[in-house]
Amino acid sequence: MDSELVYKIALSLTPGISAEVVRNLADLGISTHEFFTLNMPELNQKLRSMACRLFQNIAREEALFRARQEFEFVQRHKIKVLFILDDDFPMLLRDLPDAPIVLYQLGNTNLDTHPSLSIVGTRRSTSYGLSFTDRFVESVAPYYPDAMIVSGLAYGIDTAAHVAALKHGLPTVAVMAHGLDTIYPAQNRDLAKQILAHGGSILSEYPTKTRPYRQNFLQRNRIVAGLSELTFVVESEIKGGAMSTASIAFSYGRDVMALPGRFNDPISAGCNHLIAKEKARIYTSLPDLMNLMRWKIPALDALPPQKVLFPELEGDLATVYQTLRQTAQPMSIDSIHLNTGLSMPLLMAALTELEFEGIINKLPGARYELS
Repeated sequence: MDSELVYKIALSLTPGISAEVVRNLADLGISTHEFFTLNMPELNQKLRSMACRLFQNIAREEALFRARQEFEFVQRHKIKVLFILDDDFPMLLRDLPDAPIVLYQLGNTNLDTHPSLSIVGTRRSTSYGLSFTDRFVESVAPYYPDAMIVSGLAYGIDTAAHVAALKHGLPTVAVMAHGLDTIYPAQNRDLAKQILAHGGSILSEYPTKTRPYRQNFLQRNRIVAGLSELTFVVESEIKGGAMSTASIAFSYGRDVMALPGRFNDPISAGCNHLIAKEKARIYTSLPDLMNLMRWKIPALDALPPQKVLFPELEGDLATVYQTLRQTAQPMSIDSIHLNTGLSMPLLMAALTELEFEGIINKLPGARYELS
C-alpha cells in the first residue's frame, strides 16, 4: 500500500483540514506523513507556533481508517488522486482560497488544458438553450480543437454541454457532487461512459459512499468555476446552481459570459441579471468570447466536416431513427418505447448513441427529435 497516498487522502478526510491549513502545514515543514505519525503533544506544539487549529488523535485515526478503504477503491478502479501540493494538481485550482485538498479523477484528461470553458445552466432548459449550446460548442471546435468543456453532468444545459463536446470532438470533464462509486443522475450513466471512452474525465473531491446532498452541489460549483478560464451561463433562473457557479467564478476574478434571453422569460432571468449587473459579458457571437479572453485564432487548415443528411444506421439505431423520421413532432421516451418495441436499456443506449452522433436532439421533458 502506498502509505504516502493514504496519508494525503486521510488529510482530506480529517475534520478541520482546509486548503489553508494544508498550506500552513507545508510552511511549518510538517509533511502529511508527520501529521499522522508525530505524537499529539509534539504536533500540536508545532501548530501553536502559527496559531493553527489543534487536532485530536481520534480524528487522525478515523481519517486513516477511511483513507485505507478509499485507497483500495481507487487502486481497484484506476482512479487518480490529485493532491493540492503536488505538481499534477490543476493549476487554476491550486491557489484558490477554498481549493479542494484532493481530487479523484477517473479518466486521463489533462486538467491544465488551454483553453478551458465551463458551460452551465438550468436543469429546466428550453430548446433555445439546448440548441444554442450545441451550436456554440460547434463554433468553438474548429478554432480550438483541444478546448476543454467543463460542466456538472446534471440534466439540461450540463448534459447538453457534455454531449456537444463529444459530438464535436472536444475533451469534456464532468464534476460530480458525490463519490465516484455512483453516477447521479442515473440516467446519465451512459453519457458518463461516453465521456470516459472519448478521452474525457469524471472528477470529484468526495470519497466513496458520499451521497449527492444539496450542499455538495453548491460545494461542487466552486470546482466547476475554478477549473476553467471562463464560465458561460446559457440559461438560468434568477436563483439556482448556475448563478452560484457564476458568482463564484466572478469572486475568483475569472471571466463570466452569459447568453441574453427575452426580458420576461424566467429561464433567462438569471443571465439577463448577470449582464445588467456587469457580472457577466454579453454573448452575441464567437468573437465576443475571443476578444474577452484574448485568445489567439489559429489558422484553419480545413473546414469542419459536414453532417451526413441521411446517415447509414443498423439495428436498434436504425429502428429509433426511422421511428422519429415518421413524425414531425418530438417524441417522448415512452412513445418511442411503445413504437419501437425495444427494451428500455436498449432504447436508452440507442438514444445516447444517436445524440452523441448529432443525429437527434434531446429536448426538455425527455423528448427527442431528429437534428
